[in-house]
Amino acid sequence: MSNQKQKKGPQNTLKTAARLLKYVTGTFKKEFIIVIVCILICSVASISVSFSMKILLDNYIRPLIGQANPDFSGLYEALYVLGCIFVLGVIGSFLYNRLMVKIGQGVLKRVRDEMFEHMQTLPIRYFDQNTNGSIMSLYTNDTDTLRQMINQSIPQVLMSAFTIVVTFIAMLVLSPLLTVLAVVMIFIMFLVARKLGGNSGKYFVRQQLDLANVTGYVEEQMNGQRVVKVFNHEQRSEEDFDKLNEKLYESSSRAHTFASVMGPIMGNIGNLFFVLTAILGGILMVEQIGGITIGTIVAYLSFTKSFTQPFMQVAQQFNSIIMALAGAERIFAMMDEEPEVDDGYVTLVNVRKDKDGNLTESEERTGVWAWRHPHQADGTVTYTELKGDVRFFDLSFGYTDDKMILHDLTLYAKPGQKLAFVGSTGAGKTTITNLINRFYDVQDGKIRYDGINVNKIKKADLRRSLGIVLQDTHLFTGTIRENIRYGKLDATDEEVRGAAMLAQADSFIQMLPDGYDTMLTGDGQELSQGQRQLLAIARAAVADPPVLILDEATSSIDTRTESIVQKGMDNLMRGRTVFVIAHRLSTIRNSDAIIVLDHGRIIERGTHEELIKQKGTYYQLYTGKLELS
Repeated sequence: MSNQKQKKGPQNTLKTAARLLKYVTGTFKKEFIIVIVCILICSVASISVSFSMKILLDNYIRPLIGQANPDFSGLYEALYVLGCIFVLGVIGSFLYNRLMVKIGQGVLKRVRDEMFEHMQTLPIRYFDQNTNGSIMSLYTNDTDTLRQMINQSIPQVLMSAFTIVVTFIAMLVLSPLLTVLAVVMIFIMFLVARKLGGNSGKYFVRQQLDLANVTGYVEEQMNGQRVVKVFNHEQRSEEDFDKLNEKLYESSSRAHTFASVMGPIMGNIGNLFFVLTAILGGILMVEQIGGITIGTIVAYLSFTKSFTQPFMQVAQQFNSIIMALAGAERIFAMMDEEPEVDDGYVTLVNVRKDKDGNLTESEERTGVWAWRHPHQADGTVTYTELKGDVRFFDLSFGYTDDKMILHDLTLYAKPGQKLAFVGSTGAGKTTITNLINRFYDVQDGKIRYDGINVNKIKKADLRRSLGIVLQDTHLFTGTIRENIRYGKLDATDEEVRGAAMLAQADSFIQMLPDGYDTMLTGDGQELSQGQRQLLAIARAAVADPPVLILDEATSSIDTRTESIVQKGMDNLMRGRTVFVIAHRLSTIRNSDAIIVLDHGRIIERGTHEELIKQKGTYYQLYTGKLELS
């Protein structure tokens, strides 16, 4: 389920609407002004029909009745002027509809661009707290509601607003007395719209959240379909889906019920307005009050339809508007998420090293890297060669402040050393690697990298110096070459193949029909799990980092494949500082130090031989007397 917080209330809804309108007026200001002018022309043209009824009846038609030789020239001229106004209305309608399509698609493109751009700046914590389906729903369901609102609802609301204003002015000119009745009806319509709209809006917001939950669940079940079938979990999955779908059904039904009844209610109020106007107008005309004529009554009755119809049109668009605003709130909630904080100022640069060991910064790639450390106190800059010395000092950390995962951790990995972490699930192994690359920052203690506090190093530069191979391999849609090159975008074809050979992946790649140009889709589903893992290892190898993190990197590979991969892994690890998390203890026997963790604390450390002699937890794990859970 999504943990995105949704702010509610009329004030926030108005802010969301204003913010969304800024996208329209800010991106397409000139086009939107033309749209407003065209809508105004259409409104005036529409009102001209009703207003012309009085002029045609009182000034042209009635005077011609009974004449022996009636002169129709004046009537023809009036009809010609009215026809020209209609043509302008048609042209205006065509223009603003075409422009709104351009504006709508342009705004959606900008929103999606900004959403994706901002998403790249968000910390890992955000993706841990929100399901993939919920985030995907922002790009699909929520943005689609914006399209409907911008293309249809906004021009319709503007047209209705202009029509109401122009009609009210025309009604006031025709008969101030009858307009008093119109004001009363407006007040009644406003109360009805406010009551029904408030309830509808509340459930439309809930509907968007429920829709995101359903989307997230479906996405999760699709990814885990093999697990569902292996454990015969179909019935339970269906029951869980039915519960989520039932909630979506209830919120949608209530939202659309309130939105749907608004139109008929407004229509009936409009019909009542028509009847009351006819009765009151007839009385005033008979009593000769207010100078009301038959033409006035006919025109005014026509105006009642023109006046109430916009309210009905807005009511029909109301559900689209509320859905769009609910979707916009979720979109803006994501865009308002605080980006990943990076206050580091130490950067990674290429350097040249002279015979005396002095480092000089270079614009060209030299193969030698150093940390560029500007000192704010005196303005000097020092360079520290990148070697891969990583040390933890009294480190404590928890994903939440009330539940600590690591406690007073102190350890070190000298350049070129291989450090292995062993422990049951939840012991804190993966958490340690998350802290090295600053996916999360520690609450207490320090991590020093080549003697520099990692909090001082820019995150992009820090992560550029680290190679990571995860248990869950992710391959992108593209060729094998492009997927390996993901570790180093400017890698040459020779470097790509060299990395693949190092990872023992070259042989199986050469056997594929298109070799390195073989197209991968669906997270590399064309390949076996072991082959996908080899590509992930090659991706880390091409980056050639001084520090390597292997998070159970061979856990998905069978024993036969593992023996092939192990040589490549040894080649990859040679000369690098390596942090290894492994459940297969046979893969870490040659580690320089093995750290045994239990509930975030170090309970044993030493080489394989030293820990075996101690006959403690590691000995029990290795001999099978104790199993990793």
